[in-house]
Amino acid sequence: MLPTRSWRFKLRPPVEMESLMTNSHGGHDNDHSHLENDHENHYSDMEARVRALETLLTEKGMIDPAAISEIIETYEKRVGPRNGAAVVAKAWTDAGFAGWLAKDATSAIASLGFGERYGSRMRAVFNSADEHNMVVCTLCSCYPWAVLGLPPVWYKSPAYRSRAVMDPRSILSEFGVTLPATTRIRVWDSTAELRYLVIPTRPTEAKCMDERELAKLVSRDAMIGTGLVTTVKPSP
Repeated sequence: MLPTRSWRFKLRPPVEMESLMTNSHGGHDNDHSHLENDHENHYSDMEARVRALETLLTEKGMIDPAAISEIIETYEKRVGPRNGAAVVAKAWTDAGFAGWLAKDATSAIASLGFGERYGSRMRAVFNSADEHNMVVCTLCSCYPWAVLGLPPVWYKSPAYRSRAVMDPRSILSEFGVTLPATTRIRVWDSTAELRYLVIPTRPTEAKCMDERELAKLVSRDAMIGTGLVTTVKPSP
């Protein structure tokens, strides 16, 4: 049994601290520029180092630029949040699959063709009226690439990684998420061995939608736990 790390929080007034994001985003897939700008120099320097290393390895014939482009293309366009959205929509419409997902997410997700690489296991955590789940990686940026694609820059930032644990309520409010006073917040800490996928609550007004229509409603942020699902289609 793999160890898990999570924290539970009772709702309380947000801690007074400088806001990382000045605008509410309603749970859509935004890049949250304040988190990005906070570390712009760091990532610019890292990008320069990566490009220099890539050039050197290419010149020595150790890597194939075409292969690298193919990997990037795969994660940007063929592997992405739509895979996770398909998992969520199936869980909403198929009680048997939802039960399997809750018991053995790795196998259930793999049955749809979205298996994690490098031996990582998956765990699905289900939101409810009583509990809201949120995912972070406090050590680095462990992320379920197979179902969510490339991680957003803000997910990897030290600001998000620390505040998600210390003050998740404030982070959620900055993403435009306001929860009832009775809802608990549970923060899950991803590791290299175990990744998490949040299964958001299905909107009550979406009862008549089929699986394909439902999948279009599910945003990346909702599957990280920093967004909610509504019947208004998320921005691309």
